[in-house]
Amino acid sequence: YTRAVQGGIGHAKAAGNYAASIKAQSNAKKGGYSQVLWLDALEKKYIEEVGSMNIFFKIGGKVITPAINGSILEGVTRASVLELLGSWNIPVEERKISIEEIFEANAKGELEEVFGTGTAAVISPVGELYWNDRQVLINNGQIGPYSQKLYDTLTGIQTGRLPDPLKWTMPV
Repeated sequence: YTRAVQGGIGHAKAAGNYAASIKAQSNAKKGGYSQVLWLDALEKKYIEEVGSMNIFFKIGGKVITPAINGSILEGVTRASVLELLGSWNIPVEERKISIEEIFEANAKGELEEVFGTGTAAVISPVGELYWNDRQVLINNGQIGPYSQKLYDTLTGIQTGRLPDPLKWTMPV
């Protein structure tokens, strides 16, 4: 499915971006899935988002997320995750990533984690992907270590349980 197109307002959190998602979301629920993986409008093969969240893949020890291209929301949580991963010296790539690349990485045993990021969910692990009658179980359906560490760190900083080494918070 496609949620937004380049040149449109896919980069903004606007209601019009999500109206087109209702049928796709309904189909996903009928299939037993909780979210929709959105592909690009032009070639229908490059991953853009999951649900209303940005998406990340841990493949072969590095983290890959689609590059901002005008149809992908420039999420605050996405930016925070990129900054945290960088501070932990974890290799990150912002680039186009195709659905086929994900299935190939899985076949090679290199797909380690998939997670979405968003303001409400913070970090939302993805346990399974289904596309064109093909299914991938990710990390045996368990929360991966990066997903858990990112969630714990972000919520810890937000609630004051953890120090804020990146100077995101300020007293009010």
